[in-house]
Amino acid sequence: MFRKFNFKGWYEQTLSLYVLNRDCLSMQNLTKNTWIYMKIMIVLFFATCFVTASFTFNTFAEEKGLGTISGTVKAKKAKYLKDTIVYIENVPNAFEPQKEHAVMDQKNMTFIPHVLPLVKGTTVDFLNSDLVQHNVYSPDTVADNFNLGTWLKGETKPFTFNKLGIASIRCNVHVDMLAYVLVLQNPYFARVDNEGRFSITNAPEGTYLIKSWNERFKAEDQQVEVKAGVISSVAFELK
Repeated sequence: MFRKFNFKGWYEQTLSLYVLNRDCLSMQNLTKNTWIYMKIMIVLFFATCFVTASFTFNTFAEEKGLGTISGTVKAKKAKYLKDTIVYIENVPNAFEPQKEHAVMDQKNMTFIPHVLPLVKGTTVDFLNSDLVQHNVYSPDTVADNFNLGTWLKGETKPFTFNKLGIASIRCNVHVDMLAYVLVLQNPYFARVDNEGRFSITNAPEGTYLIKSWNERFKAEDQQVEVKAGVISSVAFELK
């Protein structure tokens, strides 16, 4: 059975041996070769720490049956990749939402973030950071067609998303303001970077349907098999 490696104890013992070795040698009598030897020992120590840490993480992942999904999303223009979310559609388990509330701000007449992925049951605090009044509402049944009313700068109003799906978020005071909340079944999702790369870590073993969401474009769903300690690759193309 896997046991947690005692890095602290190992480090203290190694450091003690190093200090003892240093003290036993007179500073005046240290030769060039001795200094080289000590430097080599220090480099070996940190290299061993790195290798052991990597081995420990991989062993932990394998014993827990966890894997990683990494890949890329391609688009005709890099700017179209912004706010693309990649996620596993369904994992056979029940997932508790995060206790800490998510936040969607209203700043400079813009919802921030523009796209907010979260697990079903998560509460979002809608904050107004502008000097003007804002309103927050959603015309979608995913969000129970809520309308939180209008409020001033510095105030927040919460809403809990209890239905799966995509909810558009709007302001009836400023009609150009628009955002999206993606209410997902599980926490295995990722936002792509500027190069279209993404990584979903600590995913349980199994075969899943993995999807991408983009405000303007669509990509074909992909099937992926997750294995413990293995990185599975997936590629999407937005069209």
